[in-house]
Amino acid sequence: MENQLDFVALGDIVTDAFIELEEAWIETDNPTEMKELCMEFGSKLPYTDVVVVPAVGNSPNAAVSAHRLGLKSGLATNLGDDKFGKEDIERLTEEGVNIDYTVVHEGKKSNYHYVLRWKAERTILVKHWDYDYKLPEFSAPPRYIYFSSVGENSMDYHHEIAEYVKNTPETKLAFQPGTFQMSLGYERLKDIYEACELFFCNREEAMKILETENSDMEHLLREMHARGPKIAVITDGPTDHSTLINFYDHNYLESIP
Repeated sequence: MENQLDFVALGDIVTDAFIELEEAWIETDNPTEMKELCMEFGSKLPYTDVVVVPAVGNSPNAAVSAHRLGLKSGLATNLGDDKFGKEDIERLTEEGVNIDYTVVHEGKKSNYHYVLRWKAERTILVKHWDYDYKLPEFSAPPRYIYFSSVGENSMDYHHEIAEYVKNTPETKLAFQPGTFQMSLGYERLKDIYEACELFFCNREEAMKILETENSDMEHLLREMHARGPKIAVITDGPTDHSTLINFYDHNYLESIP
């Protein structure tokens, strides 16, 4: 089909402002002993640098990457009619991403996040504005839909996507859950997991979704595959920040002891 896209990413778009802190420290003096980023309260704090990057987020990044790999890619997302939304559109156009399914909402704000960088880590201040999430009417069914991070008012959208993939065999679904989607666990998004051709997350995220303390990679892969995805991909980032990728393919079952 002439108008068919190889890859359409669904999910929120955001502008990220990366702020490199100059003065901060880490504390763990809380009941959970989780690390806390600390700065002096009520002061003017210096920062080293700030870099503003428009048109990012899991889904925009995936759409851009797909196009750079030679695929016909598009992005179905929502943004405001403010200057940040205009910058997002300009960047996507520069990158060659199809924006036919990108909706600009009059009078709405675009998502803008602040990324506080301290040494090797980052803490992100996030705000997903409420949009009316609806699956677009594709001129031709895309070969792949990639679905990722959306706002908390999107439950019906998840079920709409699962139903579309179920009824459109020429379209396959790749799912990489965002923070909100992971917090829902498996049962509330059961239809999405069952509709998956490809699923992506890291080790800790898999444990959260599966509600398990078992961190064994093979166990996580088997359990995730059993929930529906034909191919499950779980990443594990060791201390040197390289990425080890583990996958579980339903056709690869017999080769795993």
